[in-house]
Amino acid sequence: MMQRSQDAAMAQAFAADLVMKCEHLASLPGLMGRPRPELAAGLRSFVHRGYVIFFRYIDDRFEVVTVLEGHRDIDGHFFEELPL
Repeated sequence: MMQRSQDAAMAQAFAADLVMKCEHLASLPGLMGRPRPELAAGLRSFVHRGYVIFFRYIDDRFEVVTVLEGHRDIDGHFFEELPL
């Protein structure tokens, strides 16, 4: 039982940290993150604690597209293979 509550506390702390990082990214439009035009128009990415946050600025809004573990197949996530 204690392990579950510790895991839940760690997950909540990570989620809160991720939200804070996204709020920071949102506050600096166009200044943070790496442009990722090879994946999608207007897409940017930022590495945070072993995860990659994919986001974009649309007019005056900040949109998180997805968050992936850094070791994941990023191209595979954004591009589906066509059947032969």
